[in-house]
Amino acid sequence: MAKTPPPFALFEWKIAWRYLRARRADGGVSVMTWISLIGITLAVFALIATLAVRSGFRSEFVGTILGANAHVTVYSAGEIDAQGRLDRTISDFDGMAERIAQVPGVERAAPLVKGQVLITNADRSSGVQVFGMRPDDLADLSGIAESEEAYGDLSRFPDGIAIGSGVARAIGATVGDRVKLTSPNGVKTAFGTSPRVNAYEVVYVFSAGRFDIDRTRVYMPFTEAQSFFNREGVADEIEVMVDRPEELTPILVPIIEAAGERSQIWTWQDASGGFLRALEVEDNVMFIILSILVLIAAMNIVSGLIMLVKNKGRDIGILRTIGLSEGSVLRVFFICGAFTGIIGTAMGVILGCLFAIYIDPIFSFVNYVMGGGVWDPSIRGIYALPAELHLSDVLKAIGLSLGLSFLVTYFPARRAARLNPVEALRYE
Repeated sequence: MAKTPPPFALFEWKIAWRYLRARRADGGVSVMTWISLIGITLAVFALIATLAVRSGFRSEFVGTILGANAHVTVYSAGEIDAQGRLDRTISDFDGMAERIAQVPGVERAAPLVKGQVLITNADRSSGVQVFGMRPDDLADLSGIAESEEAYGDLSRFPDGIAIGSGVARAIGATVGDRVKLTSPNGVKTAFGTSPRVNAYEVVYVFSAGRFDIDRTRVYMPFTEAQSFFNREGVADEIEVMVDRPEELTPILVPIIEAAGERSQIWTWQDASGGFLRALEVEDNVMFIILSILVLIAAMNIVSGLIMLVKNKGRDIGILRTIGLSEGSVLRVFFICGAFTGIIGTAMGVILGCLFAIYIDPIFSFVNYVMGGGVWDPSIRGIYALPAELHLSDVLKAIGLSLGLSFLVTYFPARRAARLNPVEALRYE
């Protein structure tokens, strides 16, 4: 009794390889097969490139937020003062900050004074937001203290102010210049409140990586900010930094309890949650759209494989006559179609990974060809197109492409296997 050959035996691969490398005139690989190969390559490339840019954009966006902003901000619900106005300042800010800092998972808690002013250098001015912080607390902000594009001396912060690179460009200031800050809520006199104008030396220029931060933010020593904004002995809020900023829920209740009664909190997720949710929805939609493109490219395999089956009808009849089973014929043509999907997927993965790795020179070249202005940081918030390659994204693209390719290949291969050898050889 003859032994049945195992599935995907060597002879099946040899027959499939012979069909794949045959000339078009001999009924080999058709133009449709080449089209499907190129289509799958481009679809997988687009999918990986999009997933990489998506991951990079989210990582860059979140990283710049967490590097220059409080993870949790603690406010006071406020009390009515003697003049009947709501006073939301915090008088016991050091005690509150100390209690919050003792909460497990909190890295530090620092008092903060905030205010909006007009900054002027020579005849140029701009509206900015001043953050009054202690030097040690500012040094703990990685997005500010560890900025690669910063210049100046942060250790001299007690003697001056630190401004964002966008503010520096807007008013034409640099390290060593003396700029004027004007606050409408200044000195209170018998005739009303007059604006307060003070001059400060710029000792540090930072770039946090986000256009909106660099364009509007100025840091001032905490005690000087208290005096400048009439906050003597009080703070506006407590800035809290935690170990795991993307998992805030378990730590919020302990922070509120430590802050005491009439305290309120605002997290970075509250401030940017709408954008992050919109980004997540956009990610899902883009993945579905690009998956459809992969499916369309894979469907071209069906056309090419049907044409191959039609051209090889006589060969199928002979192979069935000499003893090949339906399963062997199915696997031969399955290999022909799947091979196209595998090669296209491999080429798409290579191109997609290269794009993600070398996105900076590629983007610079495109920007140069287009004459500049391709990426507007004032609209997108960050200065360049980021890309971050993750193994999970690559595997997701590979699985989707190969799964669809194998699925659509099965049906024409099954049709070839069920071809009646008598009908195939009738007119030969």
